[in-house]
Amino acid sequence: MGGRTRAPARLLLGLLAFLVSVLLAGCSSGASSHPGSGAGVGSGVRASGGSVSVPAWAHGMGTVAAAQLPAEARRTLALIDKGGPFPYARDGVVFGNFEGHLPRQQRGYYHEYTVRTPGSQDRGARRIVTGRGGEIYYTDDHYNSFRAVLR
Repeated sequence: MGGRTRAPARLLLGLLAFLVSVLLAGCSSGASSHPGSGAGVGSGVRASGGSVSVPAWAHGMGTVAAAQLPAEARRTLALIDKGGPFPYARDGVVFGNFEGHLPRQQRGYYHEYTVRTPGSQDRGARRIVTGRGGEIYYTDDHYNSFRAVLR
């Protein structure tokens, strides 16, 4: 009689192991529906019509592919990637996010870089703002709006 009680227990144990593995697989899929969850580039959903994924930190805001930025912005990105040298003394300073258009972070999380505006006598209105988590944002209206830069 002992064999009869073991078979249902094994079946139940097998079913439980299967359900736990399905649950764990769903939790570790890498996709996140929570903006600012810290998921890096490459996670999240595909951009419509494109091959670049929209990272979790960019959900809910406009996006632009790095290749679609103005040439001056692409040059600024290349300088950021190299670590400089930068043409403007204020490049790399802390961006305070006082307008609140970017996700709230502790002071010092964001840094800003000038994107040259042809014909402008000063720094102009265009900037790239980077976050410590790898985020890149572009504004062409002096912080009134931002688009997440997708690479």
